[in-house]
Amino acid sequence: MLKRHKTYIFRIILLISFQVVTVLSAQEEDIHASRQTAITQAIEKTSDAVVGINVTQLKQQKVNPFFDPFWGGFFPYTRTFKVDNMGSGVLVSPDGYIITNTHVVSNATEIVVTLKGGKSYDAQLVGVDNLTDIALVKIDDENLPFAELGDSDKLIVGEWAVALGNPLGLFDVNHQPTATAGIISGVKMDFGLKEAGHVYQDMIQTDASINPGNSGGPLVNALGEVIGINTFIMTGSNYASGSIGIGFAIPINRVKEVAEDLKKFGKVERSYTTGVHVQKIDPVMQRYLRLPTSEGVIVTDVEKRSSGEKAGLKIGDVILKVDGRKINSPKDIIRVIDEGLHKVGDVIELTILRDNQSIAIQLVLEEPKSQWWGF
Repeated sequence: MLKRHKTYIFRIILLISFQVVTVLSAQEEDIHASRQTAITQAIEKTSDAVVGINVTQLKQQKVNPFFDPFWGGFFPYTRTFKVDNMGSGVLVSPDGYIITNTHVVSNATEIVVTLKGGKSYDAQLVGVDNLTDIALVKIDDENLPFAELGDSDKLIVGEWAVALGNPLGLFDVNHQPTATAGIISGVKMDFGLKEAGHVYQDMIQTDASINPGNSGGPLVNALGEVIGINTFIMTGSNYASGSIGIGFAIPINRVKEVAEDLKKFGKVERSYTTGVHVQKIDPVMQRYLRLPTSEGVIVTDVEKRSSGEKAGLKIGDVILKVDGRKINSPKDIIRVIDEGLHKVGDVIELTILRDNQSIAIQLVLEEPKSQWWGF
């Protein structure tokens, strides 16, 4: 009888042990499964298409001879020197087209692209668009991994965002992109025309950490789609360059449009003409012409067969607004057109004053046929 009881108890212990092991195994599987999130899946989906970019650039610096003990002249001169720069990029086609920032590759004498895993290529510059700070480079290979491009018009403030790239040159340490995660902090952030000649409009703000070297890399959503190209950050001090959680990316819908032009033509045609010559209105001119306002600019000439003539502009018209924005000088017109990221063939709307009546006019930006001095 005792022997039968011992056998029974032993079987119960075995059953309990088996159930405990089963529960622990199930918990381990649940924990392992929980590690695979939308973020990790997005990184896995896109990281193979992210590249590190190293360039040698030519820079120019104006030198004042009065502060240079080795210069014996009396006039400033320009010194050209080489500097090394780094950035990121993202493959967007299996035949090697890579999107990055203009400021990463401009004036480059050498561009070296490194893929995940460490394979390096000498890259060719296809084209740059300085206004949007978007560039296209290419490496010579086939069947390369490439990223899926999303729709930046459908972004939701607060949704997950992942920045991938080569911050501080870390791509060279282990030959794979670094990932930082955050959210979409804001959309349609307008900064206008910056000192470097770039126009940053409709920018995406994120708190995913972005640092020097991340420029040109992709900002990715939770689906693993590229929604922007990381471009610049704001810092808490003029003396600090690290991330404080305020970074900005160019929306991918704009990038697609610019990259398509760069692929087809090697540039985005932004050198336009209108055949319209204007002048700022000063108080003397206002009194002499009996104008009701000193705002705007006055048309002083309209060239024959120009887009200005076709639009119906006349000498003496006062241009008050361009695309709904007030202007007070010829430079204001150029700035508004640039900040609208217009190119040849685009139409701008002018609000003019003629005979004390406000008139709306549609003006086409035409390709220049000869040198001109209007806007």
